Amino acid sequence: MVPNRERTKMAPLTRRGFIVNGLKIATVACSVESSGGLFAQGTQGDAKWQIGCYTRPWGQHDYRVALDAIAEAGYRHVGLMGSKTGLVISAKTTPEQAGKVRDEVRQRNLQIPSIWAGEIRVAESLQAGIEDMRRLVENCSVAGVKNMLMGGVEKAELVDPYYRAITESCEYAASKGVAISVKPHGGSNATGSECRKLIQRVGCRNFGLWYDPGNIYYYSNGALDPVEDSRTVDGLVMGMSVKDYRHPKDVELTPGTGKVDFKAVMKNLINGGFRGGALVVETLKPGTLPELLEEAKAARLFVEKLID
Repeated sequence: MVPNRERTKMAPLTRRGFIVNGLKIATVACSVESSGGLFAQGTQGDAKWQIGCYTRPWGQHDYRVALDAIAEAGYRHVGLMGSKTGLVISAKTTPEQAGKVRDEVRQRNLQIPSIWAGEIRVAESLQAGIEDMRRLVENCSVAGVKNMLMGGVEKAELVDPYYRAITESCEYAASKGVAISVKPHGGSNATGSECRKLIQRVGCRNFGLWYDPGNIYYYSNGALDPVEDSRTVDGLVMGMSVKDYRHPKDVELTPGTGKVDFKAVMKNLINGGFRGGALVVETLKPGTLPELLEEAKAARLFVEKLID
């Protein structure tokens, strides 16, 4: 689950192959201007907003319970996070399982703009992290996922291998129609400006920012206003987790009932180039299944008014 820190078959990747090919991918496939203005591929222009809801509020249930509720609440897009058995799609998921998830989603007339990717094994080795990234990309491709959301790492010694693994996966992900993003999530990526440095470090058009205003408050202990922070992310944003915040350290609430000024945040993001894309509700006020359904409906109406 998201937490409190808050397959096309491929030949085995040898260590020699990684060393020889790594710089080619980083230099040829991912070369962009250092300003960061080109990163938010697919978010410019007049694309319609895709309003969705993540499975996170139903994390104690089977993911299909979440799919049913999200569809009943009037959404046409779902973000996949946790369920009672763990992440709906992860690096451990098989392509066959990803295909079953795709079928369940389609049966409810839903689409998947985003998944929470979970951890990759860079603590074990860089190569293990790259292998996990490629399995994730493959599973996303099978399931019809548009964007693979990464949470970053807390330990300083893992920052370099983590983002090297992402760099090495960008070309493959792009070839499969899957974008990769990072969100503000503590550690080295707690703010928009910190995320900008990491996105520029990777330097791929296919890697950008999934904004999360609630997390800006959460990881700053309420000190940094996302209205201010959102001015630092021009040209980076691929999508947004619609998450509110209540002090102290509470994000388990329905958007529009907390401290985040979503209108002002959206104004800044739109001015910065985010003029179409996914807006996915991440958290709701906890409750029974009927209560969650009503909160999900209220959140959808709130987001619809936000972009009206």
